[in-house]
Amino acid sequence: MKLLGPIPPYFSSINGILEISGEVSEALVARAGSSPLFIYSAEIIRQRVASLRAAMPSSIGLHYAVKANPFLPLIHVMSELVDGFDIASAGELANLLGAGIDPRKVSFAGPGKRDAELEAAITAGVTLNLESEAEADRALAIAERLSRTPRLAIRVNPSFDLKGSGMKMGGGAKPFGLDEDRVPPLARRIVASGAEWRGYHIFAGSQAISAEAIIETQRQTLELAARLGRESGVPVPHVNLGGGFGIPYFPGDTPLDLPAVGAALGDRMASLPEELAKTEFCIELGRYLVGEAGVYLTRVIERKESHGEVFLIVDGGMHHQLAASGNFGTVVRRNYPVAIATRFDAPVEEEASVVGCLCTPLDRLADKAGFPRAEAGDLVAVFCAGAYGATASPMHFLGHGPAAEILV
Repeated sequence: MKLLGPIPPYFSSINGILEISGEVSEALVARAGSSPLFIYSAEIIRQRVASLRAAMPSSIGLHYAVKANPFLPLIHVMSELVDGFDIASAGELANLLGAGIDPRKVSFAGPGKRDAELEAAITAGVTLNLESEAEADRALAIAERLSRTPRLAIRVNPSFDLKGSGMKMGGGAKPFGLDEDRVPPLARRIVASGAEWRGYHIFAGSQAISAEAIIETQRQTLELAARLGRESGVPVPHVNLGGGFGIPYFPGDTPLDLPAVGAALGDRMASLPEELAKTEFCIELGRYLVGEAGVYLTRVIERKESHGEVFLIVDGGMHHQLAASGNFGTVVRRNYPVAIATRFDAPVEEEASVVGCLCTPLDRLADKAGFPRAEAGDLVAVFCAGAYGATASPMHFLGHGPAAEILV
């Protein structure tokens, strides 16, 4: 029997049925009209942001990485909680502008920005995190054509990475950002062009649950930003320190020691070098803010036995929860936190696999794990579904379509 990942501490039951922000899961499915269903808890998001604010130095701004979850009702909640938003496409920009987000609170990163995306960003007045000299050339030419003053920062490809991170965004050859030694000349050119110079975006990795690794990466990031300021000879108005704060997904994972990270960062903020004395700082987080606030509910269609193994076949699957299926960059498949929502308090009775409705053996949400006995009609809950779920999965694969989404 294989272990399941740890269920986040925000959830309990009412009469044995999983409750989410005070409502039982069956009632939430009824409200949505069908399953499968993503549910996002505004209460849990607010708790997470509050704990983050309490732990971090007050001088550190908080940005939300929209790619983690762009659901518009969730964006509206975030607009009350964070200082800025980070996007990775013109589509995300359009959604934020449609939601009434101030474009001056938005920054746009990502390799391969098309000219139309650069034009939309410059027209709106968002900060462009430039990924190359060629992108800088195109942005400056577009700004001149539009008679606009662009807001430009440089995304730096640091020589270090975030140790233990799920996805390494820095260190060595990367398609993201500009190598360290090429940054100072471009910074000087941006300032000389008359553009509004916005500093540096330095993102070394994501999904780390080691406080020591994050503390070390933040130390290196601050040292790098100061060095780039010295070598470029231009001020450093703003530094995005990146994020990388992870959440527990798998058996054996433990929560990030947030107070330790905040205390170490506070110490460094208290003794900044001269080059950073007037710099504004932010951290950019996505999954850490919303990941544990989401639950994916899917209903058992059939209980099936084959060669002595039990399969719970559900009406959802990897087309909504690619990461939980193990097909989103995982080298060795491990089980996410999964439970029988309608038997949430019941003891483990059997080994079973939760499999989706797609015609592929890859469609597996839990593999040979311990569950109470479930029957057709029971609801299965996949936790940690608030980030990189609905929009990071092939929702149209085999024509099944997207899952419903609600914010509670």
